[in-house]
Amino acid sequence: MSTLKIAIQKSGRLSEKSLQLLESCGIQISNGERKLKAVASNFPIEILYLRDDDIPQYVEQGVADIGILGENEVWEKNKNVTTISQLGFASCKLSLAIPKDEVYTDLSYFENKKIATSYPKILTDFFTSKNIPVIIEELSGSVEIATGIGLADAIFDIVSSGSTLIMNGLKEVEVISKSQAVLISNTDLSAEKQQILNKLLFRIESYRNGKENKYILLNAPNTAIASICKILPGMKSPTILPLVEEGWSSLHSVVKENDYWDVVEQLKSLGAEGILIIPIEKMIQ
Repeated sequence: MSTLKIAIQKSGRLSEKSLQLLESCGIQISNGERKLKAVASNFPIEILYLRDDDIPQYVEQGVADIGILGENEVWEKNKNVTTISQLGFASCKLSLAIPKDEVYTDLSYFENKKIATSYPKILTDFFTSKNIPVIIEELSGSVEIATGIGLADAIFDIVSSGSTLIMNGLKEVEVISKSQAVLISNTDLSAEKQQILNKLLFRIESYRNGKENKYILLNAPNTAIASICKILPGMKSPTILPLVEEGWSSLHSVVKENDYWDVVEQLKSLGAEGILIIPIEKMIQ
């Protein structure tokens, strides 16, 4: 039987999040010493631990069948791979930053200025599209110190909290793009490996649906059920069960993670009581 080879970052936050995702999908991985690769004990998948900027090349060449990495690396490396799915974690911005005491107006500020970055392709494509000439200083690390040592006038880099910029006397002035972790694939998977990938995608989707939704239970007067059903459609419609107390029912449904506080307020105004919000581990549609 074939084994699907998946490349993930060998260390760091993205690596831990990738492993957590696989484990949440019920895939058991034993690799306490974090070797170069590991094999799952209950799913036909092999994990390869690689540098994140090498993953697109390995996936393109078929050394790995699929990979988890930041969209920014996919854009920068521009390899012949297929982006299958955004995964909803490791979110960040790719931004332009300048010394905090500089006065910034608009993108014309950067005309003929030197910008340090680890993402020369993304930056070149952006300024070319704006018809603004810039000088790009490519660096492999420590981009944020470039202005402080006189190497560049500005930087283009990943920004998460912005604290690193502040520490280096910089301020963010333009967000060029937003990135998150994605799942990429080789463009020529065998039918057998595609079947394994489909099973993995089914598990990922079920896990993500569970994370993005909450199970809600409540008691309500029967006179309010029609109005409540408009607020809580659920996957198809709420489950309604009569209570011992005449004129009351229990409703069970699903509500979006980002919506449930607003929904609870509406339910309370309609007379709902005993409202319970419960996490969902997996949700299969």
